[in-house]
Amino acid sequence: MPDANVRIPEEAKDRLAAIAAAEGLSLRAYLARLAETLLTPAERAERAERALAALKEWNGYDPSPAEQRDLDDELDRRLAEAVAR
Repeated sequence: MPDANVRIPEEAKDRLAAIAAAEGLSLRAYLARLAETLLTPAERAERAERALAALKEWNGYDPSPAEQRDLDDELDRRLAEAVAR
């Protein structure tokens, strides 16, 4: 597989290199492993759709868009409250 060059700030490269070294990896190996573990936006959306479908099949969970917004707002509120502590 051919390599690619990516331009990032020196501080970011140094930080990533230190993290990689602490795990016994080269920066190249660390970034390749990181890329394999992260999901693209399309993959995240697909997983979310499958999870909602599984919930609906399992227990009938099927919130309306308005209910989902309300639940998201409540979660955001609780997360902000937890971070403020």
